[in-house]
Amino acid sequence: MAILFFIVFIDLVGFGIVIPLLPYYALHFQASPLEVTAMMACYSFAQFFASPFWGRLSDRFGRKPVLLVSLACSVLSYLWLGFADALWMLFAARLLAGAGAGNIAAAQAYITDLTAPENRAKGMGMIGAAFGLGFTLGPAIGGLLAGSHPTAASLSYPAFAAAGMSAIALVLAAVLLKESLAPELRSVGARPGRVALAREAFGRPGLRHLIILFFLTTTAFAGLEATFALWANSVFGWGPLQVGWIFFFVGLVLAGVQGGLIGRLTKRFGEARLATSGAVLLTIGLLALPFSIGIATVLIVMALLALGLGILNPAVTSLVSREAGTTERGGILGVNQSGQSLARILGPLIAGLAYSAAGRDAPYYIGAIIMAAVVAMAATLPRGEKPR
Repeated sequence: MAILFFIVFIDLVGFGIVIPLLPYYALHFQASPLEVTAMMACYSFAQFFASPFWGRLSDRFGRKPVLLVSLACSVLSYLWLGFADALWMLFAARLLAGAGAGNIAAAQAYITDLTAPENRAKGMGMIGAAFGLGFTLGPAIGGLLAGSHPTAASLSYPAFAAAGMSAIALVLAAVLLKESLAPELRSVGARPGRVALAREAFGRPGLRHLIILFFLTTTAFAGLEATFALWANSVFGWGPLQVGWIFFFVGLVLAGVQGGLIGRLTKRFGEARLATSGAVLLTIGLLALPFSIGIATVLIVMALLALGLGILNPAVTSLVSREAGTTERGGILGVNQSGQSLARILGPLIAGLAYSAAGRDAPYYIGAIIMAAVVAMAATLPRGEKPR
């Protein structure tokens, strides 16, 4: 698991380099707020269709091949992004990245192969910690490479750096990573398709509840991710460097929570209580962001948001994995990832429309309303009772 952690960390450093800067890529080509958020959503549009496919393949052929293919797609997409000289190329590069995005679902399935149910939230927290650490270093590196000027940033350098990081992760995975799914546990013969697998998952009340909860949370947070750079530029005049440092801080909090606290918190409070607490913190943070008046208040609000996401995500992912059987975990986690991808399509589009039609603060008020519904859903999760 240490090797997997390092591989995911390296890959997500590259991911973190470009994600906070994507709005500036689009603004470089004079894109509107809706076009900016649509460009960010197109990654998830492709991922929505691809994730269950990669999940099923990992159940049949193993986790390692899926990780290798997804990392190769990441390298190619970042190179395309770096050479982009028109807005359509940004969309095309993000579509390619989304189509090959099977690394997180495969990594989660890898963890479930190696952990007992009672330790699964801690294992999922390791993936979350790698994500957090990647977002700790990635945005700072991207901001430094791009510079502080909102309209004259050097945007090709961060993309090439991201391609290099994913290439390193690809080599490490090919050389060092061992397959985690034993041949006798791999699914054989006819396997349900994406629609059938989703129908099967939604036919189970426990899984349906968890997937919808995760979907709504991702919708709210994706709207924040897609519009924060626009909001910060409008309110404070910040460029890529400042936004990169804010995401650096968010990653630092995420890494601390998911890498050091989530295992102990899960044993003490259980996944259901953590999911409810995380949803409450996200609701408060989204409501408070429009009232931020300077760097100090922005950091406080972003800390609340990162803490909420850091305890909610691994708790709910653990519950989803425990609802799935051994030979279907990759597919079920792929369905869950597909739901998150759909949320990352809708979240930025809703936020972009709200930003354009109702002002820069509207996406966060809408996100808070969504998270209030998540609080109500999380409150109904069983406490002190293991899922099937």
